[in-house]
Amino acid sequence: MAKGNDRRRRAEIAGAGIGGLTVAAALSARGWDVTVHERAPDLRTFGAGIYIWSNGLRVLKALGAYDEATADAHVGPLFETRDHDNKIMEEIPINRPGNARLITILRETLTRSLINVCRAGGVEIRTASEAVGAAPDGTLLLADGTQRPADLVVGADGINSAVRDSLDLLMYRKHLGYGAIRMLIPRADGDVASADRDKYIEHFSGSRRILYTPASATELYVALCCASDDEAAMAVPADRELWTDSFPHLASLVARFDDSGRWDAFEVVKLKRWSKGRAAVLGDGAHAMPPYLGQGGGCALMNGIGLAAAVADAPDIPAALEAWEARERPLTEHTQEQSERQGDMNYWPDALRSQVLTITGRSRELAMQRLKTALHVPTGTAEAI
Repeated sequence: MAKGNDRRRRAEIAGAGIGGLTVAAALSARGWDVTVHERAPDLRTFGAGIYIWSNGLRVLKALGAYDEATADAHVGPLFETRDHDNKIMEEIPINRPGNARLITILRETLTRSLINVCRAGGVEIRTASEAVGAAPDGTLLLADGTQRPADLVVGADGINSAVRDSLDLLMYRKHLGYGAIRMLIPRADGDVASADRDKYIEHFSGSRRILYTPASATELYVALCCASDDEAAMAVPADRELWTDSFPHLASLVARFDDSGRWDAFEVVKLKRWSKGRAAVLGDGAHAMPPYLGQGGGCALMNGIGLAAAVADAPDIPAALEAWEARERPLTEHTQEQSERQGDMNYWPDALRSQVLTITGRSRELAMQRLKTALHVPTGTAEAI
């Protein structure tokens, strides 16, 4: 549609996750009519926490979702990495003057804040509405046979994206041989030493990890990470005796694990292109990455608002989508590649890992490089943190 036409542009979006809701809210704020299709019967999300760095927080402010999303956020003083003997290998100070900003919140809180912004902006959100494909002319195809023509279709329908696959955009999808059981449990005194209670701490032991993450004043997000062939460790409910044997200093915490949780395998997805005609893909369907840098959500937020800005008044939407990809993809794939590289240390011997991370933890220059990667900033750039 040419610029200057009085008809309001329309977007059809598959998926009511972080990416889909972000682009929906941003397009609505720019005068578009937007419908979001969610295949689930309701808008509840899996109970877990999520890390949001400075880049994602800026997007939430721009969307008007910041206050609600961060109302009960946890703001920790340090991110630490510890070895099998509970010794600190590396620590990154955060949330102080001159430091990077990192908060943790419940994923459901983030999603709810985006839903509320969408609804306030007039976005229609349809549940039990499953997208099964899209056409380059801007038509979204639904499971009930309905075809939804639009100026723009966005596939934000997850790692198994039907929109992506119908457009033949997948270059490769790689399983990394590693994953995590994620769970939420109530916070309690005695889980860790009192001095560590508010920190974010990643514990290593052999090829296993435990991520300790306060996600709110009352909720603790725990990720139990292991290799995909470590059948005993990946079992749900978690084997408390096994995890205690690997992390005896966390025995009090492990004893409180309940029978909830879900195993998720870590994967990397890369596409030939992020769009075809008037149809685009974002989020895990376009650039899934392991969670080692805590930037999966941040990338979805940034790419979602970037997509909306690119097409908002563009006279040529396919060309605008190509320009959006040219701007966003290099940085997103840099983050994806660095995150994948962080997984290499999963299989290092404990002694080697302790030695290497202790050295990097003592080096200001190396620590800044690792922090820039987490902040979605390419190493070597002059951009300030």
